[in-house]
Amino acid sequence: MSRIKRGVVSRRKHNKLLSLTKGYRGTKSKLVKVAKEASLHAGAYAFHGRKLRKQDFRTLWIVRISEAVKKENISYSVFINKLQKANIALDRKMLSNLIVEDPQAFKKVVDAVRTA
Repeated sequence: MSRIKRGVVSRRKHNKLLSLTKGYRGTKSKLVKVAKEASLHAGAYAFHGRKLRKQDFRTLWIVRISEAVKKENISYSVFINKLQKANIALDRKMLSNLIVEDPQAFKKVVDAVRTA
């Protein structure tokens, strides 16, 4: 069996890993073993963060709607309930967008909910 020299292959793998961890503090960007671990943790945090982002945005939309509806003297829960009973098919993202971009249209939606 002939001997296989892996110098070039391992160096390439190590360089790829170290370029991924560039900018990390201390030895996490310098030593291969530590960089590998740091890279794995970073990937796990990034995955978890992508899931949390959806939750964070929904929370933001709810807070925006709640504050805008308080100015109209309705509570958030009552507003959402009446919105569903009035068969107005606007989700929280759309309502939040209306509040930011077109407050007059949002006011019309609130008035429509009040009359329903």
